[in-house]
Amino acid sequence: MKKYLLPLATALAVLLAGCSSGDTGGTADAGKPLTIAATPVPHAEILKEIKPLLAKQGVEIEVKVFTDYVQPNMQVAQKQLDVNFFQTEPYLDAFNKEHGTDLVKVVGVHIEPFGAYSRKFKNIDQLPDGANVVIPNDPSNNSRALLLLARHNLITLKNPGDKLATLKDIDQNPKHLKFRELEAAMLPRVLDEVDLALINTNYALAAGLNPVNDALLIEDKDSPYVNFLVSRADNKDDPRVQKLAAALTSPEVKAFIEKTYHGAVLPAF
Repeated sequence: MKKYLLPLATALAVLLAGCSSGDTGGTADAGKPLTIAATPVPHAEILKEIKPLLAKQGVEIEVKVFTDYVQPNMQVAQKQLDVNFFQTEPYLDAFNKEHGTDLVKVVGVHIEPFGAYSRKFKNIDQLPDGANVVIPNDPSNNSRALLLLARHNLITLKNPGDKLATLKDIDQNPKHLKFRELEAAMLPRVLDEVDLALINTNYALAAGLNPVNDALLIEDKDSPYVNFLVSRADNKDDPRVQKLAAALTSPEVKAFIEKTYHGAVLPAF
């Protein structure tokens, strides 16, 4: 029987390893860096600001910057990354439905007022009949653009409260606007080629546009499109994620947002 017995030191090592790997209380990864997907502006900038604050609490974060809206969610869903910080609730809901994922909100952090921009006109009243207009092609931002246009009476929608309205839901288009849908990141690049582009603030800021000064139309502070920290359901309660959520809604972050973005980004807490 002795040939089936492990030496005491070896047995102890195996036992300890088994206890560590079987931990389901959220502490197994406590010493590992928390990996975060984020878009460059303002999300990655905000995360950079709170990195020292989290380090004092024993949480190291690694930020991976993306310029699209699909991979940040896919990589979190596939457990390649822990959490992401870039999206609104309507976008998250549409993404989960389309891709069969089950990502969840952790905490709301800020609002990026969505705007309409033009290189050709200084006032929305100058927009001509038959103007070429580009809007994002993803479901939530597509409807967000249409809702902003409807709010300013450039179009009407069959259901003005539909957060997933599409071009098919336009009821009246008195200016005969000609719409084209593009990936959100592409919109600043075609601004010189069109009459009006409806651009997410993170991409507007990255392109050197100031939403407060440059947008012909812009959402107000009551916009429901809050940007959330997002995780999987299985790691939402990870202590590192909860510390990150607390840091993102701290007085330090609120002051940083107000000082840095001058109204182009608004705290949501």
